Amino acid sequence: MAETILATALERQVWITKYFQEYVRTSRFMPYMSNSDINKGGVILTKFQREDEAFRTINIPFIGRLKSSGVTGASVLDGAEEELTNFNCPITIDWRRNAVRLPKSTTFRTEVNLWDAAKDALLVWETEKLRDDIIRALAMCVIDTSGTIVFYDQATVAQQNTWCAANSDRLLFGSNVANFSATFATALGNIGTTQTASAATVSKAKRIAKQADPHIRPFRVEDGDGREYFVLFSGSRTFRDLKLDSNIVAANSNARAREGMGMEKNPIFQDGDLIWDGVIIREIPEIDLYCGAIANPNGGAAFNGVGGSGGDVRPMFLCGGGAVGVAWGQEPTPRTDMIKDYGFRPGVAIEELLGVKKLNFNGVQNGMVTVFAAASADS
Repeated sequence: MAETILATALERQVWITKYFQEYVRTSRFMPYMSNSDINKGGVILTKFQREDEAFRTINIPFIGRLKSSGVTGASVLDGAEEELTNFNCPITIDWRRNAVRLPKSTTFRTEVNLWDAAKDALLVWETEKLRDDIIRALAMCVIDTSGTIVFYDQATVAQQNTWCAANSDRLLFGSNVANFSATFATALGNIGTTQTASAATVSKAKRIAKQADPHIRPFRVEDGDGREYFVLFSGSRTFRDLKLDSNIVAANSNARAREGMGMEKNPIFQDGDLIWDGVIIREIPEIDLYCGAIANPNGGAAFNGVGGSGGDVRPMFLCGGGAVGVAWGQEPTPRTDMIKDYGFRPGVAIEELLGVKKLNFNGVQNGMVTVFAAASADS
C-alpha cells in the first residue's frame, strides 16, 4: 500500500508557524495585539513586511481626524476644504538570535526532532524578550517632532523634559492634574507618598485619554451599546494598591457574578484582571522589575526615591488603539549547525528580524496616557 510521507520542508514550515504563534500567544500582551490598521487595530499594532536586512524600516502610517466645522447651508465649500493630517512612524528592525547545543549523546531521529528538543527553551527566551521589548517601548521618551525616541534609561534630562512638555495632555502625575510640570523631575517630586494608584486615578486617566488631542481611541468598542474599553498595564506594586482600593473591592464584592462559577473569576478570590470604569487593568509584574532595576543616566535610580519625600514611583500605561508597534521583517526561523565538533554537538538557533517601538506622531505618543503613582515596596 502506498503511503504519503510529509515532506521535510513542509514539516519544517509547520513547525515555524506553530512556534511563531505560541511565542506571541504566551506573552501577557497577546490579547491586545492586532495586525489591523492603526485606526482599527489593537493596543499593540503588529505588522509583517518581508525584509532581509537589518536596520531597514517598516512604516506605520497615521491619518488624523478632521477638525473643521465644515460649511452649512448655501456656503461655498470650494476653498474651505480641510487638510488631511497624516504622519508616519518608522520602526527600525534588527536581527535577534539565540541558540542551544545538544550533545549527540541524546539520539534524535530527524532534524525536526532536534528543533523540538530545543523549542521550549528558545520559546521561553523569545517570549520574555518580546515582553521586555514592549515594556521598554511603553516607557520610551519621544524627543522631537521627527519621532525620534530613546529608552527611558538612556534619556538625558533635556530629553525627558522635551517628552514631558510635548505630552502634557497625556501624562498624569499622582492623583492631581496640577502635579504636572514641564520639568520631569519636578513633576515626579510632586507625587506625595499617599498618592497611590486608585480607582479615582484610573477614572481620571481615562478622562484624560478621552480629552487628549490627537484623540486616544478606545481599543475596543461594544457595537451593541457603544461601550468603550481601555486597558491599563500595571506593575505589581500599583496593581497591589488597586486591588486594595475600597471602591474596587466593593465592585468586586457586590457587582461581580457569583453564579456560574463566578467566584472562580473574581479577583478577590483568584488572581486576574481588574475591571473598573471601562478600563481593563492587567498586571505585568516585569514593569516593576524594569523600572526598579534600571539606572537613571542622570544619576541615581530611575523611579526609586524620586517622588515626594523621597518615595518610590512606578508608571502605569493606560492604552487605547495603536500605542506600540511591533514590526517583523522575518518571523522566527530555525537554523541548525550539524558540523560542530565533527557533528558530535549539533546546535539549533532561532533568528528573527523585528523592531518594537512606541508609536508617535509629530512628537506626541499615540494611543497612551502615562500615569505615575506613588508605589512603596512591600514592608
